[in-house]
Amino acid sequence: MDTGTHVVMGIALGGLATLDPAVAPHTATASSVMIATIVGSQIPDIDTVLKLRNNAVYIRNHRGITHSVPAVFLWPLLITGIIFFFNPDASLLHLWLWTQIAVFLHVFVDIFNAYGTQALRPFSCKWVALGVINTFDPFIFGIHVAGIVVWIMGAHPGYTFLVVYGILVIYYLLRFSAKRDVIKAVKVMIPDATQIVVAPTMRFNRWKVAVMNEKEFFVGRAQGTTVRILDKFNRVPVPDTPIIHAAKKDTNIAAFLSFSPVYRWEVKEFEDYSEVRFIDLRYRSNGHYPFVAVAHLDNDLNIMNSYTGWIFSEEKLRKKLTILPG
Repeated sequence: MDTGTHVVMGIALGGLATLDPAVAPHTATASSVMIATIVGSQIPDIDTVLKLRNNAVYIRNHRGITHSVPAVFLWPLLITGIIFFFNPDASLLHLWLWTQIAVFLHVFVDIFNAYGTQALRPFSCKWVALGVINTFDPFIFGIHVAGIVVWIMGAHPGYTFLVVYGILVIYYLLRFSAKRDVIKAVKVMIPDATQIVVAPTMRFNRWKVAVMNEKEFFVGRAQGTTVRILDKFNRVPVPDTPIIHAAKKDTNIAAFLSFSPVYRWEVKEFEDYSEVRFIDLRYRSNGHYPFVAVAHLDNDLNIMNSYTGWIFSEEKLRKKLTILPG
């Protein structure tokens, strides 16, 4: 989920903790738990700082080790230890317990969007992405904000957020059902589909769809169970050529290929260099596919420059690659 949603979830957990008999009547524990749940709801995303290095490192590592099984248990120990050092009057056990819940919930809810996490590390490096909730979901964010407002107006925070999370359980089940219906509709339209990727949007009944069969890629949108195919591409296997082999050794290209499950490729040859481009088909926006990886290689197949990330115009891509127009 996005940072704002994780923040309001941390506040909500601090309110829910007031149902704990060891927290509500104890001011030191209650204040410490509130700090811990907010921090715990954010800490796994500390790897966002990797963006300062480059996109390749960020793509390969974001929601990786910081969301792994060991991290889920180590983050609460670290946060609890620091807070307890400054506030030793708090209940250590209950402070740790609610911090553990906050960190676990952060990683758990991240599994439900299309990006996913490597939550099974070190047992598996597979990305776990259920693709039923958008990274920012207005309903999830809004119901948390509504719960906070009701709390400020005088309602009991514990019971308020108990109701909120009960509603959210039903909401998640509805999202799973809606995605299943979209997949069924796609299978009717493309019965020979070998892979179907359905990604959520901010609107409840709208989905992005990327499908492949043995011969073609299909890119479309679904509104409810009505699926519309917007683009088709011939499915041509990535060739086993020296230029492709050289491009795959580049860190940006390798990061893209480790992350994207549905993509097509292009190779363009110019007088002084060649361009290899991989294009993710999951994120069509206004007729454009903005998530790409591009590498320029000289005639000796040395990498001249490369980039991976979100690009919405060729002009911006050229600037990223430091190649002047013409």
